[in-house]
This record gives sequence, structure tokens and C-alpha cells, in this order.
Amino acid sequence: MFWLIVGATVSLAVGTRDTLIGLGLSVIVYSIFGTVLGRHAARTGISSALFSRALFGYLGAAIAPLIVGATALYYAVFEGSVVAEVFHQYTGWGNIQVWYLIVAAYSIPIVIGGVRTWLDKLNGFLLPFYYVGLTVAVVWTIAANGYSNDWLTAGPVNPQASFHAPGWIFAFSTYMGVWIMCPFTWDYARLAKTADATFHKWLTFGPLFYTLTLGVNAVVGIFLAHSLSAGTNLSELSAVQAIVGLTGFFGVALVWVSQTRINTANYYLASINAESFFARVFRVRLPRRIWVIVIGVAAFALMLTNAISYLLKALQWQGVVVVAWVAIAIVYLAFARRDRRRSEEFEFRPGRVPAFNFVGLVAWVVASATGIAMAEAGGSFGATWAPPFAFVIAGVLYALGRFLTGERHSSLTRPHDPRFEVDDPWEARVECGSCQRSYIAQEMDRNPATPDHAPICGECGSNDNSYLRAAYAEARLSGAPTPVPVTPRAPEPKA
Repeated sequence: MFWLIVGATVSLAVGTRDTLIGLGLSVIVYSIFGTVLGRHAARTGISSALFSRALFGYLGAAIAPLIVGATALYYAVFEGSVVAEVFHQYTGWGNIQVWYLIVAAYSIPIVIGGVRTWLDKLNGFLLPFYYVGLTVAVVWTIAANGYSNDWLTAGPVNPQASFHAPGWIFAFSTYMGVWIMCPFTWDYARLAKTADATFHKWLTFGPLFYTLTLGVNAVVGIFLAHSLSAGTNLSELSAVQAIVGLTGFFGVALVWVSQTRINTANYYLASINAESFFARVFRVRLPRRIWVIVIGVAAFALMLTNAISYLLKALQWQGVVVVAWVAIAIVYLAFARRDRRRSEEFEFRPGRVPAFNFVGLVAWVVASATGIAMAEAGGSFGATWAPPFAFVIAGVLYALGRFLTGERHSSLTRPHDPRFEVDDPWEARVECGSCQRSYIAQEMDRNPATPDHAPICGECGSNDNSYLRAAYAEARLSGAPTPVPVTPRAPEPKA
């Protein structure tokens, strides 16, 4: 429903033709970025938060899960509010706050088992119903109101409005504001098999997915916006209210299916990123199931405050920050490809990356601050150009920093690496000297704070300040370049 109304709202601003042009470009860019990020995520198996350590440093990367988690929580609030509003409208029972509680309460157990259990099966089961529902809604609208080609040639509602750019650029920039899909893609693609790379390239994270998600939903949204005469005040809530008013129980079922599907993703991503952020910054370590409950409670609390009215501005800020993250990630991967570095060799271990990567942090902060300033004080010009400016500034600054510093800013030079001590670091297990649990050597380090440089896992290393201080001190004393391990893995599939 969100993507349906984004397309409809943009068409009311710039007209159908410019919306479709910007939409087509967005599908291409989303598909390229989704393919690139998804391929590397599958090969590394690490989350976007761990990947961000290579971009911003061990401590600097803490902001990444905060942004991703906060955005996912916002969407959980927004989509949950839609379901609550529809049930309240249709049944006429109780007040809206009761429905907020019901929606938040039933969302928690759906996600608490994780994406690998039955969550993926639920989404796969509900997907056909959503598209059948869209088809029926369109047919029902035509039967009730008749059909006209006017929606295909419709211009902007306010032709005098100035966006300081062609309408298709405004449409493309609007879709840039939802590039949160890129880190979302990373966090799901890390669970994929590398053998399925071609399938995921074209379907799961590529053109098919984005043609359906962006394209089909936008076209249906544009058609419904004009056919239902929702007017210039069209929003997600007003649109679904019109659909429910037209189709009754069928419309309620359609909204519930679509919003339940997306909210499983929202709750899952919000919970794993909350777990990462609070463990890193505040050393609060709780099971992910507890964080799902915390996210559910937070979503309900924000629903009670009519969060949509003031969090839209926060979402605009988050969009600019995410665009800058995507630019830096793409440039980082481009340099890795230039240097022929394999995805599996990217460094993320706490004692092997600097506390702060100032090249990445400066690029991210400057680009984000510029984008936010443009969005706040730039008027219509800033609303159109803030995301593209943030993207270009972040990419250029990070690229310049890489040319000037090489790899010095992204990894520490230290001896005694368990990855070099075994034949295959992806198969050999090493026991952690702190927790006595065994992990693959790829994830292990040696602790210079102990006399025998005992092995230490990433979890224990994150909680051990003496290990981190000793690792940074050892890196300062070491002058040799960091060697690149040669791992005897099977050839990677072409993608």
C-alpha cells in the first residue's frame, strides 16, 4: 500500500508521464544496487551493521543500525496505523487506540520466531492474494465508476508548482528517499546461498522484484487516485479508506494481507538492528525475541501519539542519511572490485577495524548534514535536490579519501591472524579462550591482552575493553601491510 500511494502522490504533483519516467529510472537503479549489495551480502553472511564497520569503523558504524532500525520502526508504526484505521472504520467498534493495541499485539508473535522459520512461508503464502486483490480492486473500480484513459495523460494538480527541475527528476528524487530498501536488501540477502546468485540477481533483488514492487503498485495507485477522485489531499489512509468504502470486506482483507506482509519485514529488521545498536553503544545484550517485544511496545506507543503527523519530517532526514550510506557502500565495493578483493575478505572483526574510520564518517556526516539543511531550508529546490546532492557529495568525498589513504582507514595492520593459521578459515573451527565456544576461523581473532594471544570471538571481543585497547596498541606498533588470505573455496558463480 505504501508503494501504491507513493506513485499516486507523485503523479498528482508532476503528472502521469513524468512519474512513469522517474519510476522507470528508479526501477533500473534499485535493481542495480540491489544486485550489487545482495551479491556481496550473500558471500559475506554479515549484516549491514557489521558491513558498516568497514565503512565507518567499529564505533562509528553504530549509527548504521540506529538509522535502519528507526526507519523500520517508523514503517511498522505507519503500516500498523493503516490496519488499525481500516478495522476501526469497517467495524465501527471501539476507539482507534484499542485497534492500535490489537495490531501491535498480533504483530509480535508473527515475527518472534525469525525469518528462517515460518515468516518466509507466511509472506510467500500471502503474496498471490495481494496481487489478486489489486486486480479485483481495479476491476471493481472500473465496474463502479467506468473507465477513461484520462489517467494516462493527467498532468499535475497544480501546474504552477515549481520543483526547480523537470518533473521526472522530482519523481526519481522522491523514490531516492526510500533507498532504505538497500540496507534492507543487505540484511535479507546475507541469508541467501551464493549458488543462487543468478536467481537473486534477476528476481529476488533485481528487475522482477522492483518492477512489481515499484512499477505495478505505482500504476495501480495512479489509476485509483484519478478513478476514485481522492483529490489533492491523497494519503495512504485516505486511499485505503476509499478502497474499503468501495469494496467492503474484500477491501479490508486486501489491506490486512498487504500490511501484515510488510510489517513482518518491518518488525524483523527493527528488532535485529535494535539488538545490534544497544549491544554496541550501551552494552545491553538481550535475545532478539525480547527486542521484537520492545519494538512492538514502541510501535504501539508511537501510534498513540499520531506519529504520522510529525515523523514524516524525521523520515525525510533518515532518507538523506540512508542515501549517503548507499553512496559510500557502492564506492567501497567499487574499490574492492578494482583491487580484486573478494567479498569474503572484507574486515569486520572488532580488533581488526579502527574505532573510527574518519574517511567514511566525514563523507557520511558532511553529505547528510548538507542534505538535511537543503531539505529544511531549501524550499522546493531543497525538496527536489537534497537526496541527489547527498548521494554525490558522499560518493565523491569517500572516493577522494580512498585515493589519498588507501586501505589504512578501513582495516588495522596486526599480526597473529587465525585466518592465516588454518587451511580453510570458512571450515576450520577455533575455540574462543573467553567463552570456550567454537566458531569458524574467519570470525576469530587473537587477543593481544593475554600472554599467549588466546583466540577470541567477535562477541567476546566486543565486550572486552582490554582486548580492544591492546589490539589498537598492537596496530600502532605494526608497520607491515595487512596480507590478504587465499581461501580454497569453490569458484564463485557468475552474477
